[in-house]
Amino acid sequence: MRVGYVVLYVNDAEVCRRFWVDQIGMVEKRRTEAGAFTIVQVGFANQPFAFELVPLELMKENPDGLDLATPSIAFAVDDLDATRADLLGCGVQASEVGDHGGTQSFAFADPEGRWFAVTAE
Repeated sequence: MRVGYVVLYVNDAEVCRRFWVDQIGMVEKRRTEAGAFTIVQVGFANQPFAFELVPLELMKENPDGLDLATPSIAFAVDDLDATRADLLGCGVQASEVGDHGGTQSFAFADPEGRWFAVTAE
């Protein structure tokens, strides 16, 4: 697993995007439409790491019970199914692999109930 990006749950993704790009010097790496919402990834041009800015309003249902005040870490892997099977084999609680906003992913939980996303790279 590699750290792919950190999700920041934000009130206004565009205001936050402008902050990171215009004031901090990051670039927009990806933009994804999720219904009426836009999710934006920003990061430094010469680094693979990124912040994903996810509107809080998009997460209002929050079926996984995420603590939206805490950033979420997303890991990237080559094989989602094999990684999930390995984690389950080690006794880690993990969700099913599914389509989340056009991205195949699953999540796993640590002992304190924090959830981490895993996506295919």
